[in-house]
Order: sequence, then C-alpha cells, then structure tokens
Amino acid sequence: MHGVRLELAQAQARAIGLPLDVVFVNGSSNDEYERNMSAHLLAHKEHGVSSVAFGDIFLEDLRRRREEKLIRIGMCGLFPLWKLDTRKVIGEFIELGFRSIVCCVSDAYLDETALGRIVDWDFINTLPPDVDPCGENGEFHSFAYAGPIFNDRIDVTVGENVYRRVERTTPDDAVIPSAVCPPSNTRTAKGFWFCDLLPRQGQDESRSVPKVGW
Repeated sequence: MHGVRLELAQAQARAIGLPLDVVFVNGSSNDEYERNMSAHLLAHKEHGVSSVAFGDIFLEDLRRRREEKLIRIGMCGLFPLWKLDTRKVIGEFIELGFRSIVCCVSDAYLDETALGRIVDWDFINTLPPDVDPCGENGEFHSFAYAGPIFNDRIDVTVGENVYRRVERTTPDDAVIPSAVCPPSNTRTAKGFWFCDLLPRQGQDESRSVPKVGW
C-alpha cells in the first residue's frame, strides 16, 4: 500500500536476512484481507509464533484494532515504540546509520517534491510544524534501503511520480488507496503521491538514490 514493488520488499528481506511471508489480496474487500491475514498468522502460530510486532507509536485506534483482530486468533501484539518521542525515534534511526527514501506522501500535508527525498536531518528539519517526524499520522511513508542490520545496501532509482485520488468506499470494504495513511484528526487527504522505486540495473534515466553514509 506504500507503492513499493514486491521485488524491493523481497530484496529488503534478503538484505536483512529474514524470511518474508507475502500475503496477497486480490480484491478490495476488507473481509478478504482479514481472512488472508488470519490464515497466514495461524500458520505461523502452529509453528510456535504467539506475538506480532508493529511499529505504531501513538495511534490509539489503530493499535486497538490490531489487538482486537489478534485476540480473535489467540495471538497478541507487541509495540516496542509505543509512546516514544517521535523526534527521538527518527533521530536514533538516522544516527544509527539507517537510510530510507520517501516513497509516498499525503497531499493533506506534503506535495510531490517530497518524493525521493532521503530521510535525514535536512528532510526532517524542513517538514511543516504539523507533520510528525516519523510520519505517524500517515503524512509520508518511506523505504529503508541501508543500515546496520543490512548485509547489503539495496541500490534503487527513483522513477515516475504518480498521483492517486482517495477512493470512497462503503464501510464493509477496504479503503484503497486511502488505507495507505491512517486518517488524521486534523486534515483529510484528497489523494496520495507515490514515486516508483526501481531496482537499479546499470545506468538509466531515473534518479539514482545517493549513497548517503553507506
């Protein structure tokens, strides 16, 4: 939902050295999404997995929804970043040497000029005051391509920018693509900007992601 290609998610998992279990959802039904997720999680539960970790920091309704879904299948959620100061979180992320690139922004907060930016202090310090430095309200999303837990850096280029308007759906359906970003209490997105991140294969006409500190 962040607009990142599957092959890059696979490359990310390989670089970190972790297995990747991909859950496909063919339609826009929220029921289908929940059934598929439950089936995959139950399969892991049979192999001794009892908890699922999330990166949520302060969105109470999102955490509650996750926990309710997990309780139904006898699992629990872990929230290691919960209630931490988001500026300190992103500061530690940067200082530890992780590198990430902005791949999606909500037009309620940012415009397409933010796409392809490296998440560093230059980027964080130029964000509007009402934009969370971790993008916790869904203001922006990013793709991590390097860091201390990566065995190899993932070389990517920045391709085409694409704008997608929010699709209004019935309460029984998943909201796509507006589900990309949790709803903010103060602003409503009309749509989202995405940049197409591509695996780098020699020289091309796309913008190359700079090797910042890695």
